[in-house]
Amino acid sequence: MNIYVGNLSWQMTDEDLRTLFEQYGSVTSAKIVKDKTSGRSKGFGFVEMPEDSEAQNALTSLYESEVLGRKIIVNEAQPKPQGGGGGGFKKRSFGGGGGGGGYKKGGYNRGGGGGGYNRDY
Repeated sequence: MNIYVGNLSWQMTDEDLRTLFEQYGSVTSAKIVKDKTSGRSKGFGFVEMPEDSEAQNALTSLYESEVLGRKIIVNEAQPKPQGGGGGGFKKRSFGGGGGGGGYKKGGYNRGGGGGGYNRDY
């Protein structure tokens, strides 16, 4: 079972997190998520425990417990949604230029730059 652990103290390390959960059974991995640029903890992490019964025991035992002066949040982690990119919309441009030209039909200048449908969010 993969467990989300939130509201962690900034001083907590991966090893501290592992030690906290090893009291309830075997831990496959324990990782605190860090900011890519600063390397500072984002205040949450994930613990993976192979035995569901041990993981459930850890969840109930650690629910609303205080660790390093902070009341932590523990939940079963939800899988990441599958599919399109990682957040937000991608810019898309439909159609496109067609520059130059000066093609005329019925009084409308349909050549020239820019035409098409442009969706910039």
